[in-house]
Amino acid sequence: RSIMKTSLKLPTALAFALAVVTSAFAADIDGKWRAEFDSQIGQQKYVFDLKADGEKLTGKASAERQGQKSEIEIKNGKITKDEVSFTETLKFQDQEIVIEYKGKIVGDELKLHRKIGTIAAYDIVAKREKPAAK
Repeated sequence: RSIMKTSLKLPTALAFALAVVTSAFAADIDGKWRAEFDSQIGQQKYVFDLKADGEKLTGKASAERQGQKSEIEIKNGKITKDEVSFTETLKFQDQEIVIEYKGKIVGDELKLHRKIGTIAAYDIVAKREKPAAK
């Protein structure tokens, strides 16, 4: 009996240790990230509200451009260690344009390469919003 109990505890302990080690490798991305940047259509302000579930990344992008606000669900989100990628679909003059983001988490900055279909590409930096003190 004691051999059986020990043999059951070992896989459980190994699974727990592996889960702890794996989570240590994924960068913490959960929360809000704010970016302001110039683009070919003028100044843009974005807030990315992101959440990781393993390597799956979900969330939304709230944007303000030319005085208009929009909220877009991010798609194809992925996070591996400190590398991030996701897309958003923007409706512009009755056309849908896919905007691709790829980048890295570096401390409290999310350094992203933003590619707007075949129109333009540039780098932006989103900074982590600190939760309000209670």
